Amino acid sequence: MAPGAMRTAAASLTDAQPVAYWLDDPGRPGAVPALAGDERCDLLVVGGGYSGLWTALLAKERDPHRDVVLIEGREVGWAASGRNGGFCSASLTHGLANGLSRWPGELRTLEDLGGGNLDGIESAVERYGIDCDFERTGDISVATQPHQLDDLRQLHDEAAEAGFTGLDLLDGEEVRAEVDSPTFLGGLWDRRGVAMLNPARLAWGLKRACHDLGVRIYENTPGLELARSGPGMAVRTPYGRVLARHVALGTNAFPSLVRRVRPYTVPVYDYALTTEPLDEDQLGAIGWRGRQGLSDGANQFHYFRITADNRILWGGYDAIYPYGGRLDAALDHRPETYLKLASHFFTCFPQLEGLRFSHAWGGAIDTCSRFSAFFGTAHGGRVAYAAGYTGLGVGATRFGADVMLDLLAGERTERTELEMVRTKPVPFPPEPAAWAGIGLTKWSLARADVRGGRRNLWLRAMDRVGLGFDS
Repeated sequence: MAPGAMRTAAASLTDAQPVAYWLDDPGRPGAVPALAGDERCDLLVVGGGYSGLWTALLAKERDPHRDVVLIEGREVGWAASGRNGGFCSASLTHGLANGLSRWPGELRTLEDLGGGNLDGIESAVERYGIDCDFERTGDISVATQPHQLDDLRQLHDEAAEAGFTGLDLLDGEEVRAEVDSPTFLGGLWDRRGVAMLNPARLAWGLKRACHDLGVRIYENTPGLELARSGPGMAVRTPYGRVLARHVALGTNAFPSLVRRVRPYTVPVYDYALTTEPLDEDQLGAIGWRGRQGLSDGANQFHYFRITADNRILWGGYDAIYPYGGRLDAALDHRPETYLKLASHFFTCFPQLEGLRFSHAWGGAIDTCSRFSAFFGTAHGGRVAYAAGYTGLGVGATRFGADVMLDLLAGERTERTELEMVRTKPVPFPPEPAAWAGIGLTKWSLARADVRGGRRNLWLRAMDRVGLGFDS
């Protein structure tokens, strides 16, 4: 980084608060009491992020008489569900390209189910009066290097050949007419498949909706141990336990209570910034009247969007894997990444030089080797789990909740018959192999970004065995 660029980036961060912009909200609800003593229920949901909240809500919608309890280790929405970029995608496969490469024979079904799932989220937001700034603006994948433009053309052609519509290929002039950056060479606009929203308010709204339907919620109540208890299951908590006929696990980045599931995911720390609100002149300098979400086509990519109060959220690029997969609050902030992100921001939008960042934060997401969720059951079908969303859980967790409820009911549905649901990703190896392999993969991806997208022998080998690691 040139000295002048470093000074500009550093100056822009001097007032940034070390807290997620979405969680720095005066409307944040207070915590409900922790569980003390024993509880009994038909369904226990472990985890108060989107995965758990959707499971509890859909369980009550399916059967209003079902007795449902939800426990959360901290407060609802405090982790990834309240810290993400607020992109709510219809894709269940972490994008069309990943779906085409892994499940080409059932991609039409997956896309239809994903579109219906996003419609279901929009409907729930309206039905329960959730004030989360939901805007179905779509998403533009932008090319900032010539080889990325070739990749977008190829994906557009493959999508058209497979019968998928709604993707518009934009040249440089067309994409810059939507959002003006000298770095944009072209783009691929998915007009209906992505919505923008306030992720923390979505989580808080789902919490309220669950409560109103009769779900009993206990915060600051981590699930410590899962064991059989008669015909059902018991989950021990710090001050009590819950006895339930069925258990749905929505713990995602946190260690699963089913130990054999743990090798399939690793936590990865992701970081983001938000600017102060843009004034009219600054907005005029970049356009962005369509308020779409954007991401670039690099392996180490950025995602960025504009908020309801006209801030720019700018995140991604670095993906930090902690040795041993440890979760540590100290990793929620990484000044060297903030500085890097700020520098990249002003490269993208030099016309906004002088703008300052108001918030800087990070947090862990769960990733798996196929980048999209996997599912299963344990303890004779009494327990179901879904994990591995790799950053696209804002939307896909609702689909995962339906899958878990189908599995617990023992039902054969269109969802449970999917190869995606019936199969697992390749597990990550134990340490130190995981650390070495992920590090080599990250280095190789960064190298590919500066070598015209050319993948080295290591990346090609990982592609062949179905392993990957994405920023």
